[in-house]
Amino acid sequence: MTQPPEPKATDYRAPGLQARDLQARLQALADAAVVAVLRAPDPSSAVRGVEALVAGGVTGIEITYSTPDAPSVIAEIARRHGDDVLLGAGTVTTPEQAIEAVDAGARFLVSPGSTDELGRAMLATGVTLLLGALTPSEVMRVSALGAHAVKIFPASLGGPGYLRSLRGPFPAVPFVPTGGVNEENVGTWLSAGAVAVGAGGELCSTADLAAGRYGDIEHRARGFAEAVRQWRAA
Repeated sequence: MTQPPEPKATDYRAPGLQARDLQARLQALADAAVVAVLRAPDPSSAVRGVEALVAGGVTGIEITYSTPDAPSVIAEIARRHGDDVLLGAGTVTTPEQAIEAVDAGARFLVSPGSTDELGRAMLATGVTLLLGALTPSEVMRVSALGAHAVKIFPASLGGPGYLRSLRGPFPAVPFVPTGGVNEENVGTWLSAGAVAVGAGGELCSTADLAAGRYGDIEHRARGFAEAVRQWRAA
């Protein structure tokens, strides 16, 4: 089983953050293993979708800012589930979104990419920070900005083999690939060195949320959870 990279006392990914605190944050991601990326058509379906995911065994939850009134959704999920879920906000593209998401209860923030202004504002919130990158140069850039983990997006472009290649020059960087992750290949991604994976439409699609197919979402969540259990057992 892949363990989160051991941070050094002066880890460049976490300015001012003690190594043990960073390790605890990475371990929370590793324990969740799967982060469900929700792009819901409305707040109600987002909340009900999370209920289905949790019932199926997926406790990593990312509410994207493409969901209407994302902060209220985050606040409601935090109220209902508390520490039983690892709750974050995704598709964060402005400093204002970062602040309001954390105020609502987000414990981690995810961006699809980053500017210097955005990265610094997200880091200043004090929660776990995942900045999006794809190329080696982008990985170096977001790491220098202080990302605690790097979201590889869209990971489907390179697959697990690309992640293995990135791990060569960046063995200490925790990667969370997002895009193209499903229950058949989640173990392959984790074996390739991912600290966790992000799963969107393959786990909790906007279409299923809009149609109220919460039973299907729960069923797929159980499949993802079982795949992670089998990978850990191996």
